[in-house]
Amino acid sequence: MKNILNIIQIVISILLIITVLMQQKGSGLGSAFGGDSAVYRTKRGAEKFIFRLTIALAILFLATALASIFVS
Repeated sequence: MKNILNIIQIVISILLIITVLMQQKGSGLGSAFGGDSAVYRTKRGAEKFIFRLTIALAILFLATALASIFVS
């Protein structure tokens, strides 16, 4: 059972890394040097799906980490 949880956790972590890297960046390092535009915009379409998928994967990752603690 512990091995199955470890494999699931590795797969979820890889998917989580991919979804975080796929998210669009705002203005990059420009905001660090005062070039931040204070325009609020909502997420739509694929961007919204990837954002929610990232949250779901993070919750699943946390759940599998807690489950692996309790199994051992």
